[in-house]
Amino acid sequence: MGSLDPGSVIDRLSEMDNVSLPDPSESIISNPSESNISNASHRSRSASADRIYLNNPKKRPGYWSKYRRYELEVDPDQDDKAKEITICDFQRPHMRAFHCAWWSFFIAFFIWFSIGPLLPDIKEDLGLSNQEIWSSNIAGVGGTIFMRLLLGPLCDVYGARVLFSVVLCLAAIPTACTGFIQTAQGLTILRLCIGVAGGTFVMCQYWTSRMFTKEVVGTANALAAGWGNLGAGVTNLVIGSALLPLFEIITGSTELAWRTVCIVPAVVAFTTGIIVYNISDDCPKGNYSDLKVRGLFPRSTTISKSFFSAGGNMNTWILFFQYACCFGVELTMNNAAALYFQDEFGQSKEVARSIAAIFGWLNLFARGLGGFASDASMYNYGMQGRIWVHTILLLLEGVMVFVFANTSTLGGSICALIVFSLFVQAAEGTSYAIVPYVDPPNMGSVCGFVGAGGNVGAVVFGMCFRELSYATAFSIMGGSILLSSFLSIFMAIKGYSGIIWGKDRFVSKETGKFIPRDRLIGQDVDTSAPAGFVPPMD
Repeated sequence: MGSLDPGSVIDRLSEMDNVSLPDPSESIISNPSESNISNASHRSRSASADRIYLNNPKKRPGYWSKYRRYELEVDPDQDDKAKEITICDFQRPHMRAFHCAWWSFFIAFFIWFSIGPLLPDIKEDLGLSNQEIWSSNIAGVGGTIFMRLLLGPLCDVYGARVLFSVVLCLAAIPTACTGFIQTAQGLTILRLCIGVAGGTFVMCQYWTSRMFTKEVVGTANALAAGWGNLGAGVTNLVIGSALLPLFEIITGSTELAWRTVCIVPAVVAFTTGIIVYNISDDCPKGNYSDLKVRGLFPRSTTISKSFFSAGGNMNTWILFFQYACCFGVELTMNNAAALYFQDEFGQSKEVARSIAAIFGWLNLFARGLGGFASDASMYNYGMQGRIWVHTILLLLEGVMVFVFANTSTLGGSICALIVFSLFVQAAEGTSYAIVPYVDPPNMGSVCGFVGAGGNVGAVVFGMCFRELSYATAFSIMGGSILLSSFLSIFMAIKGYSGIIWGKDRFVSKETGKFIPRDRLIGQDVDTSAPAGFVPPMD
């Protein structure tokens, strides 16, 4: 009899609708002596077993998926999340969700900061003061705090896809109304309403965390958020340097141009919200509505329970403060950089906008670099490695604030801005590489709390820039960042080692609960062993 080709087994299985694979939890070897089978024998069977079990999951007791097979290698012990990221792939469900997440967040950023490049003209035409402009900046990021806290637990119950669509369509309405501004109060209220778009960050990070395993989630989260944040830099160029001059030519008036130009991002956002709703999935197995109908969605998950569980975790608040000192800094610089280069170096509005855009453009790779470094450190040094990388980046970020603020030449200041931005965004990436571990069942609420921290930081630092001199404001910002880095010492995530205390334990990557040594089957203890293998007892 010839050897059995694993590929032919898979092909035959894919033709059979009712084939069920054994549940690993029911495959416990009753005879302890059988656990001494040679490792070579296990590995010889693992390739075909993993391939059938991971890439072509079939119905087993309690199992349902909208998809008969996945394009990416998945981990059934992590709810069919993908173990790899293929950037050039757009297949459902994993990579389609990834691209929808970053693009939707990109568009959200695009409308969130679409009014930023228009502020010098608005200030001039309406006769506003610097304080009134900064009040509108604070309102623009402050209104997002409540939205992020609200959207976090809603993600745990309804998923990211639906909420993304709703928020984009709603935020598009006030964006299109930019032309109706007449007073400083009107500007502040409008930016408060547009700030709803900033809440989409929670959905972005929750969505990618639902689609990718813990081993690669740092990179997935960082890339999606980084490319989304890139919308801020693109806004400065597209709105300030391209569309606004074009509309000035079309309308023949600077004032009429800034009053009409925001219709473009509003239309794009509304269209994106509708498309994303129809072409993507909530999770690897399909939509939450499908899982609820089949009784496969955790009934214990409620909005209030998710919110209070995440809020009662000390690690949530440490990351809250640390994210205030990286993403809060980025939001502040998006609003302050152009004005800073105008006031301190006498640059024109156009040149100052272009320089300020550099800060946002580094999101193209900087945040992803932080997430990748965190994943690599986790692979080599465990959670302790993730925390150390995060801490070091925060320290370097704090140092660069002082370097940037004390650089007196234009060229040197631009160079310092680039390095400063690199560390800011890399620290953002390492923050959300840790978030999925804090409280896995209530990950949406953790995302919401930590994300809200970024906006709280933006409000606090924005008030500093409104009321104080640039030198004093930058000193407060730099000191706060350095202080936040030392809080990592107190981070203690259940089942993982911290910088000083704690040790790595066997925990479920989906629930965060400890796994007894005699119930480790199918829980990623030995990825080379096929389903049903029981590791030898110590």
